[in-house]
Amino acid sequence: MHVLKTVRRIPGGMLIVPLVLAALIHTFTPGALNLGSFTSAIFSSHGLDAMIGLQLFFIGTRFKVRQAPEAIKRGVVLLLAKYGAGAILGLAIAHFFGLGGILGISVLAIVSTVTGANGALYLSLVGECGDTEDSAAMCILNIHDGPFLTLLTLGVTGLAHIPAVSLLAAVLPLLIGAILGNIDNDFEKLFAPGLAVVIPFIGFTIGANINLGSLLHAGISGVILGLTTIIIGGGAAILADRYILRRPGYAGAALASSSGNSIANPAVVAALDASYHPFVQQATVEIAASVVLTAILVPFLTSYFAVHFGSGNSIDEESCSAHLMDACPKG
Repeated sequence: MHVLKTVRRIPGGMLIVPLVLAALIHTFTPGALNLGSFTSAIFSSHGLDAMIGLQLFFIGTRFKVRQAPEAIKRGVVLLLAKYGAGAILGLAIAHFFGLGGILGISVLAIVSTVTGANGALYLSLVGECGDTEDSAAMCILNIHDGPFLTLLTLGVTGLAHIPAVSLLAAVLPLLIGAILGNIDNDFEKLFAPGLAVVIPFIGFTIGANINLGSLLHAGISGVILGLTTIIIGGGAAILADRYILRRPGYAGAALASSSGNSIANPAVVAALDASYHPFVQQATVEIAASVVLTAILVPFLTSYFAVHFGSGNSIDEESCSAHLMDACPKG
């Protein structure tokens, strides 16, 4: 049996297949991945932060000081594009239809979902066939994750803050890796294989927190929200990637997802502003559906742009799925 070769033929397969497998397990046997000890540490959603931390460290060992300006530029442009699209859409709908939104989708749900992105999914996708600067841009793109941009857009930023310690904790693994990699190139060689190894674990730990039933509970409004996130938010990021950064567009496509952390955004906003409380329950279910839908579709979208417009090839050809082989540079 050639299971691994089959998985690699699927666009983003090294991420998406473990993700879907874990989501199926979590949906039908929710406690199966929470046995405790080492099993939960690497296969449950509790392991996600550790896996991302490892990936950032491995990326850091490849990151050279001269690459910092390019990584920051990419991160800022993509962040502003995705955020701007979601903010403008949310404020426009609020102006014309009120906070209740349209088609059963509230302004709270739209802003919480479209402005954010799944950082773990982005890292894994650009880790397959992006370059080091794409991955290092995550230091800027981390702002997408969590309620900060939602609160900013809804006009309550006086109550929102990102502690300096949290920011430091988010970038420290990459910084430590970068220090080691710049001191001695042998560290880069030592940890280079880790990038490919950690991607399936990230996919599995993302999926371990996804209940596929949320698609059914949210109904058509959740599907519409997910597609809106991909088309509007992802579309803006892709356009910025291609026409501002002059890049192939796969990094913008990798940002077309919904952040899992955004599921908590409605409750956070309502705790600060009671006028949003009536929308919390429905918005939460719709956002959960959007997270599931975009996690499944975005790898295919990213692979399309990598195949048709070029790839950064941050690791090597063997690490890319078979569908991406022709896009990866030779040599």
